[in-house]
Amino acid sequence: MEKLSKGLNVIRKLSAVTPWPVSVTPMSAESDGTHGFWPAGFSAGAVSAAIRYERKDLMLLVADAPASAAALFTTNLCCAAPVTLSRKHLQCSPSSIRAIVCNSGNANAATGEKGMDDSRAMAQAVARELLIRPEEVLVASTGVIGQLLPMERVLGAISILPSALQRESGIDAAQAIMTTDTFPKFFTLELQLSGGTVRLSGIAKGSGMICPNMATMLAILATDASIAPALLQKALKGANRKSFNAITVDGDTSTNDMVSILASGTGPVIMAESKDFSLFCEALEALMTFLAKLIVIDGEGATKLVTITVEGAVDDRDAELAARTIAQSSLVKTAIHGEDPNWGRIVAAAGRSGAFFHQEELELHFDNLSLLKPGFIANYSETAASEIMAKESYTITLRLGSGPGQATVWSCDLSKEYVDINGSYRS
Repeated sequence: MEKLSKGLNVIRKLSAVTPWPVSVTPMSAESDGTHGFWPAGFSAGAVSAAIRYERKDLMLLVADAPASAAALFTTNLCCAAPVTLSRKHLQCSPSSIRAIVCNSGNANAATGEKGMDDSRAMAQAVARELLIRPEEVLVASTGVIGQLLPMERVLGAISILPSALQRESGIDAAQAIMTTDTFPKFFTLELQLSGGTVRLSGIAKGSGMICPNMATMLAILATDASIAPALLQKALKGANRKSFNAITVDGDTSTNDMVSILASGTGPVIMAESKDFSLFCEALEALMTFLAKLIVIDGEGATKLVTITVEGAVDDRDAELAARTIAQSSLVKTAIHGEDPNWGRIVAAAGRSGAFFHQEELELHFDNLSLLKPGFIANYSETAASEIMAKESYTITLRLGSGPGQATVWSCDLSKEYVDINGSYRS
């Protein structure tokens, strides 16, 4: 209950300060008593398989009918068995995915052919319970790498998952995919289109091993929009670039990263090159960005959410290179934790990022406070800078020059607690 209470407080606080698109209505993190959390055509539930702890650690999202599907997966060459299997199933059945099953506590990564067999067994077990084909099931796992799943317990738990399905709340499902997360991450919003209202809902997990090169550790999204798989994939890929792919906690890309979305088709039709499609993409990016920020806020040992924006670059690619390098710098992250306005670490990180700029043109701001002006003029109040850095959330803006390129990445501080958590992760 303490983790849930913390999560609800964080979600409400972040929602209140989020600049939502005008077409979007953010909903309560929980069911509003009328519409439920999940969009029409979906239900979800969670049970305990006691994979690592005695808690709910196995969740299932089910579509009432064949759904359009899209997903992005880790680019880590040491990818987990469920990633390999889900890639294959998505290729086979992009317009008829019926379920997503996910376990926490064990990543089923670096487990060889036995791991592949176990992922297949999970899909087959879900298919038997739902009377569907195994190819219509996506599988995800998260947790310790290099250990085999306790399949007898997992398969036993899958047999009772259908009885746990409900639409009203996303809390159980969000809690079941947590590992070192300190609170569950979930949200739902509504979008007004020309043909009516569309709902977008999602859960996510992530706290450590977060430096996505596609998505975050895990995100499972659903919508009642009627949209073709190829168009849904295009929307997901575009939204991902500025959301899950724009965060970092510790510079490590997971073996199990997956962000997936199912569309039930019970709502308004969305066509390519339409105003509705543009609005849908905007709403999807807003939801994914919101969940991504929750992950950074909950970074292992993190105490601060820092927005790092780079402007004036030659192009967006250079801006992203600089922003990511700054966001991932251990020296910058420790300075953030120590509330030390050591701007030299920021410009040094930008200088090694691969982005092109003339160092004499650099400008740096913490929120609205100017720390550095062109020509390396640093005439600012250390006290004022430290006061900004003492806040839970603030923005670092680095201007490289007068070019059109810009990018934003969300990061957090690096604390002693991060070392404590990861020094004993398997114990």
